[in-house]
Amino acid sequence: MTTRKPHKHAEFIKAWADGAEIQVYDGALDRWVDVIGAPAWTSKTYRVKPEPKPDVVVSRWVYRDGSTAHCSESNVKYTFDSETGQLKSAEVL
Repeated sequence: MTTRKPHKHAEFIKAWADGAEIQVYDGALDRWVDVIGAPAWTSKTYRVKPEPKPDVVVSRWVYRDGSTAHCSESNVKYTFDSETGQLKSAEVL
């Protein structure tokens, strides 16, 4: 009896069959892109699409001179993208 070697992408095929979203690495774009429809399971590099990280929300008390303080109350809420660290929004409370 011979033992068959699993398919190169067996882990991702099983995850896709169970409902996971699959991404393929696009070397020309130098980034991961979502696979639309059924993956071809070619020699490309695949992965299960990672769960997005939640935004980082920071609340501060901001004084008129621009200085800030940690207080039990806040008057400004900043929301940052957790992937890039970029400010997404600032809200006066």
